[in-house]
Amino acid sequence: MTDAIVVVNAGSSSLKFAVLAACNLRPLVSGQVEGLQTAPHVHVVAEGGEVVLEHRWPDGSHLSHEDAVAYLLDQLHNHLDGHQIKAVGHRIVHGGPVYSQPVVLTPEVLAQLQTFIPLAPLHQPHNLTPVQAVAKLAPHLSQVACFDTAFHATNPPVSQAFALPAELLEAGVRRYGFHGLSYEFISTRLPEVDARAAQGKTVALHLGNGASMCAMQAGRSVASTMGFTALDGLPMGTRCGSIDAGVVLWLMDQRGLGARQIEKLLYNQSGLLGVSGESSDMRTLLASGSEGARRAVDLYVYRIGRELGSLAAALGGLDAMVFTAGIGEHAAPVRERVCADAAWLGVKLDREANASAPSGQAVRISAPDSAVDVWVIPTNEERMIALHTRTLVLGGGA
Repeated sequence: MTDAIVVVNAGSSSLKFAVLAACNLRPLVSGQVEGLQTAPHVHVVAEGGEVVLEHRWPDGSHLSHEDAVAYLLDQLHNHLDGHQIKAVGHRIVHGGPVYSQPVVLTPEVLAQLQTFIPLAPLHQPHNLTPVQAVAKLAPHLSQVACFDTAFHATNPPVSQAFALPAELLEAGVRRYGFHGLSYEFISTRLPEVDARAAQGKTVALHLGNGASMCAMQAGRSVASTMGFTALDGLPMGTRCGSIDAGVVLWLMDQRGLGARQIEKLLYNQSGLLGVSGESSDMRTLLASGSEGARRAVDLYVYRIGRELGSLAAALGGLDAMVFTAGIGEHAAPVRERVCADAAWLGVKLDREANASAPSGQAVRISAPDSAVDVWVIPTNEERMIALHTRTLVLGGGA
């Protein structure tokens, strides 16, 4: 029987997962359990897209993360084509100032990761819950934590620091950066598609419901648009992105809002949704003719242009750009506008290549005479997590 690795990415009301063959990291099945606590529903597909498992619980079933893990551990072995699960790799948002590499999860590591919950209160607790569930239900399985912050540990100290008293930096208040697993995957793909981008000065744009940008020099992160939390930088689906801290003080003083109310506003009611008053989905906004939708897309593109200039300055130039994640991979109009705004950096788009870029493939969309190479490269965080898990638990092979 061949070894398999489960990759888990848990949210507040969902648990996304994929199972990959350890020998070649071929996807076997993937899916998610949605609607935890309300109307649970599991949907699992095989590599070719065939639905192999579908189940709905009655509304109000209040399925916990542990219940979901137990169900999957019981059901998945029926759909793994003779593979046996040997390890579980988890996406953990925050490694704090301690973890800059993936690590095998022990009770001691788990306890330390729980101390980082104040650094990512909306993500970290949900990331850690399945770890505890697997440890309880299947203690024989090795578990690995892969951190979204780790890739940015190579940022120079000046890039990580806020202009705050040194005591706060020592307490962990610094720029961490996120989406690191996505950027790490892009850094591994670049040598295969563009040697100049791999060795040179590249800005990767992870544009999805969560959005950020990363400046890479020879494949190593040197600066990121996200900072202390995953709220900073670009406007996102429902997150505001960069905001003057004085706005928070104004909301407290003039509107009487408390910390949790402000948190809900900035994380869940802002971004594309808040500006448009219509939707957090870029597809909906691009198809809409409303003034609110136009304002939201305009602001999104403008902020990308501002951040691109900042990251190019941090790099001291620009050799390549890479679009990835949901919007980056599929929203050709957004890519076109971003590239048009970046003409001053030497970017020249091949409009036909951009408009016809095939889904799921790495493709160059810059014109032959562009001074900056522009790529669309699909990201694959699950493969990155599985690779790290295999290396730590199985010694790099099956």
